[in-house]
Amino acid sequence: MSSTTSTVTSAQSLTSYTASAPNQQTVIKTGVQYGFYFDQSRCTACMACTVACKGWNNLQPGPTKWLRVLQYETGSFPSLRLNNIFAPCYHCQNPVCVTAAKGAMFKEANYGAVLIDPDQANSPNLRAAWDACPYGSIVFDSDSQTANASKCTMCIDRLTQNMLPICVESCMMRALEFGTVPDLVKKYGTNSQLQDMPDPKTTTPAVYFKPQSPKSVVVPYDVTQALALLGKRDPLPAVYTDPTQVTNVPAGVVGRGNLVMKAATVADLMKATMSDDG
Repeated sequence: MSSTTSTVTSAQSLTSYTASAPNQQTVIKTGVQYGFYFDQSRCTACMACTVACKGWNNLQPGPTKWLRVLQYETGSFPSLRLNNIFAPCYHCQNPVCVTAAKGAMFKEANYGAVLIDPDQANSPNLRAAWDACPYGSIVFDSDSQTANASKCTMCIDRLTQNMLPICVESCMMRALEFGTVPDLVKKYGTNSQLQDMPDPKTTTPAVYFKPQSPKSVVVPYDVTQALALLGKRDPLPAVYTDPTQVTNVPAGVVGRGNLVMKAATVADLMKATMSDDG
């Protein structure tokens, strides 16, 4: 279990945290909704944040992944894109999962974190909460109906010490920021949805995004000629003779050709996150 749950045994004690060990560079307030900012244009999917999350929270290799950086491809040559999406729990301001969990989850008052009551981590109601969450933020250690459920805690144990969430501090590309919702909105606007993500209107996630910039040609080239050259590998047979095999890729050919935020099984989750630390 995580460092949070090792010191917290009930929902009541989770909400009674008090700040300590102040850090001069970080001042964490209480009684206000906190959230994340993610700059997709800066993220290289290095997975430093996912590794740091597992390390800080003592999570073992396997499907217990409180933070996922999801990667998927869109388009085809010459307009192929690799998309990276930061996917912890977004600690929604209208958390439909809490209602569906029927007491097994709650929204704490100090930072707005959406949390699982550790005493009810095996409750079957958490499967209903997973169904309700559009982002797949709740993870299970197996496919059993009574599997142990867990999720991102907003690093509430760090917030009480005036420390930022470990994912934010570990991001070497500075693609992440953490702050109060009013401050984030003032700095970055109200965009809470990247391409292919669920509509945020239902849950009002406490996350704001900057999408990656539109793709542009840096060095002009002849696409038709490039396709012809790419197909050749003399003296071996051609890779392809019909360029449409490259420009019109059938569905299913690309292993991760669409965004999967909600993996139906443990195996599906491991497949969708195979690029991280396991």
